[in-house]
Amino acid sequence: MNGAQSLIRTLVDCGVEVCFANPGTSEMHFVAALDSVPEMRGVPALFEGVATGAADGYARIAGKPAATLLHLGPGLGNGLANLHNARRAAAPIVNVVGDHATYHARYDAPLESDIDSLTGWLDGWTRRSGHPRDVGADAAAAVAAAQDAPGRIATLVLPADVSWGEGGETCAPIPPRVPHAVDSTTVQAIADVLRGGEPVALLIGGDACRAAGLRATSRIAEATGAKAFTETFPARIERGAGLPHVERLGYLAEQARYQLDGVRHLIVAGAKAPVSFFAYPGMPSELAPDGARVHMLAAPGQDVAAALGEVAALVAADTEPVVQQAARPDLPSGPLSPQNWVDVIGALLPEDAIVVDETNTSGVLLPAGTAGAPRHDVLTLTGGAIGFGMPVAIGAAIAAPQRPVINLEADGSAMYTISALWTQARENLDVTTVVLNNNAYAILRMELQRVGAAGDGPRAKDLLDLGRPDLDFVKIAEGMGVPATRATTAEELAEQFRRAVAEPGPHLIDAAVPPLV
Repeated sequence: MNGAQSLIRTLVDCGVEVCFANPGTSEMHFVAALDSVPEMRGVPALFEGVATGAADGYARIAGKPAATLLHLGPGLGNGLANLHNARRAAAPIVNVVGDHATYHARYDAPLESDIDSLTGWLDGWTRRSGHPRDVGADAAAAVAAAQDAPGRIATLVLPADVSWGEGGETCAPIPPRVPHAVDSTTVQAIADVLRGGEPVALLIGGDACRAAGLRATSRIAEATGAKAFTETFPARIERGAGLPHVERLGYLAEQARYQLDGVRHLIVAGAKAPVSFFAYPGMPSELAPDGARVHMLAAPGQDVAAALGEVAALVAADTEPVVQQAARPDLPSGPLSPQNWVDVIGALLPEDAIVVDETNTSGVLLPAGTAGAPRHDVLTLTGGAIGFGMPVAIGAAIAAPQRPVINLEADGSAMYTISALWTQARENLDVTTVVLNNNAYAILRMELQRVGAAGDGPRAKDLLDLGRPDLDFVKIAEGMGVPATRATTAEELAEQFRRAVAEPGPHLIDAAVPPLV
């Protein structure tokens, strides 16, 4: 057994069953070893950012890691943006990066690079295997490290000669560290704050955005009058009829400060104290009101849902959560707009859907339009690095093949990782992509205004325009094997969306929605 074979066998034994791959020469023995371990599903990607984003989406839905296979430092570099999003999502990923043979590194071949430095900023776990006999143990350690609560990226660097060398040994799974409980003193202190009579807000994130945490949060808010919010970009939030609707904290700093206005105590559970996405002239970075005290109930990695339940037992023992009633918007008519396309999705969203939301400015009204739809999960852009939607939809569809995946995608963001459509077609994944095509980087138009940059002239505007030529997503999708249509009216979008979710396999709808800005 060589090192590559022991790696894949150990990964499978530890529960890692999927590898999203964009390999090169140094990883060919890993590729060959797939035939000796048929339990591992290899999924090819044409760009490393697709592979890493797919691993993120898989982890968010499956609750366990997939592997990636990347080629040397440049391959890792191409995948870093979506690894950044995965880090912010606390998504468990086993990131396998091939390297030159140990004896070849000193020759400074063209692809030689400092891989270990590239992995450092992921705030995860990194190990370099030095001998084929070490690979199995290193792989088991990587899987355990990836699953340490709340989840992180574990990178295993595998030199080519360690991969092809004989003497590989498998290793039994290593138990990961589980979330630890919040101590009773902290729970009691938070209950005292909630009973104190001063205005309180509760900001939840992580696993608190699942059903148990949402119900406890709703009970607390209902019993005490506290305002309740989720973090701006939850990794995964359960929504829809039968669940409490907890408002997301606004992306814009002014919006968030308005939501928190008057609050004297901010209780944070499974998230971090909120800060502005960017610095703006004359505006503070911290979003909590001046003079407000921030109290940490549970940090990421602690059992936040249980802690919220314990607080609810103290302050809301006889209070039931307020749940969203089933309600759908009426199907609109007329030309598509930033307002009415959302109602089409809300009216037709299928049962048990997974919604991957990278709508950016076009999706401002999406949470309201889908609040009463059948229960569904929403995956959001946790780290702000655009180009996550299409790859994450791949991983979600592979993790839950029985569930429809709906990718709502901004046009500029789509172009970052558009080759994900090829993987969707090749794997015949049940993903319906709706591209909100406004021919503009509308989010940057908005930011150009908000940062107070001097001037708003034609050359500045032209740089943020996606026309000349216009992007034709129908042709792009069809060229990669994904059936596609174009919608310019609400009626067309409704008919095409209804048909796409009813048919198996991937589909794309190019929706002509004017820019909000």
